[in-house]
Amino acid sequence: MKILVSAGEPSGDRYAAGVVRALARLLPQADFFGCPGSEMRAAGVRAAADQSALSVVGLVEVLGHIPAIWREFRRLAAAARAERPAAALLTDSAAFHLRLAARLRALGIPVFHLVAPQAWAWREGRVRQLRRNVTELHCIFPFEEDFFRSRGVNAHYIGHPLARVVRPSQERNAFFSRHRIPAGRPLVTLCPGSRRGEIARHLPVLRGAVERISSARACTFLLAAPAGSEERFGHAFFEPICGAGDVRYCEGETWDAMAHADLTLAASGTVATEAALLGSPMVIFYRVHPLTWRIGRPFVRVPFFSIVNLVAGREIAPELIQHRCNPAALAAEALRLLASEEARRRMRAGLGRVRAALATLRDPYEVSAARIAAFLNREVSA
Repeated sequence: MKILVSAGEPSGDRYAAGVVRALARLLPQADFFGCPGSEMRAAGVRAAADQSALSVVGLVEVLGHIPAIWREFRRLAAAARAERPAAALLTDSAAFHLRLAARLRALGIPVFHLVAPQAWAWREGRVRQLRRNVTELHCIFPFEEDFFRSRGVNAHYIGHPLARVVRPSQERNAFFSRHRIPAGRPLVTLCPGSRRGEIARHLPVLRGAVERISSARACTFLLAAPAGSEERFGHAFFEPICGAGDVRYCEGETWDAMAHADLTLAASGTVATEAALLGSPMVIFYRVHPLTWRIGRPFVRVPFFSIVNLVAGREIAPELIQHRCNPAALAAEALRLLASEEARRRMRAGLGRVRAALATLRDPYEVSAARIAAFLNREVSA
């Protein structure tokens, strides 16, 4: 039994790998292929396309990558035609995967979509694509099931995969000792994102903020990069910020770096959700290309950009988006929170409620895998 699996970015790679491992236990005969990242490869997914070409965010930012994205799209579609999988699991990256879902549906291949596109925030037209081409949509946020079901999509809330796994792997003292972090002053963790483009946009802002914070009070800063960043981007990529103030560098230890920080400066997205689950007080920031912002902003219909605040239903963590994402504003919010233990305590309490809202009794990976396996077993029986 062949199953096509595809993810377009690191967080999707992690989620898809979790479902693949659960599916492999339920369907030992399954053969997984598709568009894997490092975690999916480790879970046994053989590559038919290159995931690194797909990890781009933004309407304008994607333009220069269209030839590479189109090449991988054709490779993946050709692999589906040749191998005729029993089902496909497409994770996140809606712009790419909803087009692929249409191709797969035309081939008669059932499509399971893991991580719903944010049609509740903007581009509601994607609901029609989901309704037409996706067999089941597996949602990771509690409010999404009702939204999509009320619009005719076969949606199921499985819970957020990170709520069960995000935790530090080291004690605070051991982590501080490992990175020679002095215990007598605040630790501020810097999380610029996971994609090359977003990191490149955020590093100058973080550098400026670090310089302003350092001039006001003594802090230690820890730049937390995703695993494999130095190999992918080169050591020189991070050098400009590491020369600003007391900035240390760590790779593949983001959960520890946030869990033991007095404050995290987190790019909006998965890393901000992880910070919330760890209970780390934070300032959320994000920048896209100015033209992307100008085109997309009028279509955004939600009061907050961060999932953390959307799940909470109010602003728990300050959001500095686009023009507000500048060194002066980021430093001002950071210094305000560092100066007030009470403000950080209130934020931790709010983040605890967000974590409780995202937690489920059953493992989301197992829920998703069980639904896919049950569908496939019914198909085989039929």
